[in-house]
Amino acid sequence: MLSFFARILTNKKTEKIDPMKKFLIVGLGNIGPKYEETRHNIGFKVLDQLAREQDVIFETAKLGDKAEFRFKGRTFILIKPSTFMNLSGKAVNYWLQKEKIPQENLLVVTDDLNLPFGTLRIKTKGSDGGHNGLKDIQSYITAKYNRFRFGISDKFSKGNQIDYVLGEWDNEEMKQMPERLKKAAEAIRSFGTAGITNTMNEFNGK
Repeated sequence: MLSFFARILTNKKTEKIDPMKKFLIVGLGNIGPKYEETRHNIGFKVLDQLAREQDVIFETAKLGDKAEFRFKGRTFILIKPSTFMNLSGKAVNYWLQKEKIPQENLLVVTDDLNLPFGTLRIKTKGSDGGHNGLKDIQSYITAKYNRFRFGISDKFSKGNQIDYVLGEWDNEEMKQMPERLKKAAEAIRSFGTAGITNTMNEFNGK
């Protein structure tokens, strides 16, 4: 007869997480201090906020930094790819396969020039909208995946788009940022617990 502690160890080894209760949240950005506070790195910033709220830390893993937490019976796996923005697809595809997460449980967090600063928009599919990170992801998986767009507005003159997205937040944006990040983290938890439709209804345009 197994001892009490032996039974615990055995149960831990055999315990399996239902794939439908696992969620892959990928924040897009570029690695390194140079890019840390740039608009293009809002995906990283949102995931950092969520990790702080859940009291978990990112650790270096294959093709990115990884953190994980459980919330209301769901497992959330957070990935910040280390491949740089334009090669994000490799990391997304790898972690979907490794963690055996169904594609409908993937949420990609990215910046969006077409939305006012801080506006949230979650969609179940769509085009890459000229975003190189999304374009690369769609070269690995189908275009039908959930994406979470965080508005960075389009306050740049003609020909200065690259400088704008790789530029840092202005003072007014920085003042509003904490509340916007909290709302974004709330939306991600809702995605895993309340479902994509309820989350879109609750948070889109907020």
